[in-house]
Amino acid sequence: MYRLISGNLTTPGFLEQAVRCLPSEIVNQAPSDRRRTAWLAGRMLLAHALSPSPLPAIICTTNGKPGFIKPVTHWFNLSHSGDNIMLLLSDEGEVGCDIESIRPRKNWEKIADQIFNATELVRIKQVPDEHQLAQFWRIWTEKEAILKQRSGTVWQMAESDSSPPTLERQGCYISHTFHNQLSIAVCTPTPFNISPATVETYHW
Repeated sequence: MYRLISGNLTTPGFLEQAVRCLPSEIVNQAPSDRRRTAWLAGRMLLAHALSPSPLPAIICTTNGKPGFIKPVTHWFNLSHSGDNIMLLLSDEGEVGCDIESIRPRKNWEKIADQIFNATELVRIKQVPDEHQLAQFWRIWTEKEAILKQRSGTVWQMAESDSSPPTLERQGCYISHTFHNQLSIAVCTPTPFNISPATVETYHW
């Protein structure tokens, strides 16, 4: 089972609802800085996805990746970009999820040359010029999702290979979709093909 659930951080009254609906011990763990909104939103999405079961305690695992305490029956990964947040929930093993707003990025071609492999660069060149920036973000999110599934870091970006045959030999699968001006990628231990119809929207 996989679920891909999105939320928007600018929904009026969201923070008040989070404080009201989440257990106080969870709210008290939330950071007080600019990360607070996304942190609480992630817990809200998890509580919604696991309802009516209570939200298990969450710890930081390898390289700071959040996960549930043992015994583990579900795995998850969160990503946010701008005002958007996404949860990927699984009962099949470790997962990675990454989203990015499709937006201009200075020197994106130079960045691609530095961290994308030859096959990935060909994928960019194969699409029309007006779609190459979106293709850049597609490959970026795919590589990030792979790293997050493996508890890697962004510094390993150049080492990750988003080629499906390579990943499948390593026992994981990548899928991608564009939805609401977002590039969305997931990396899973079994096949999970995503599309805009796959994405559930949670209204706080």
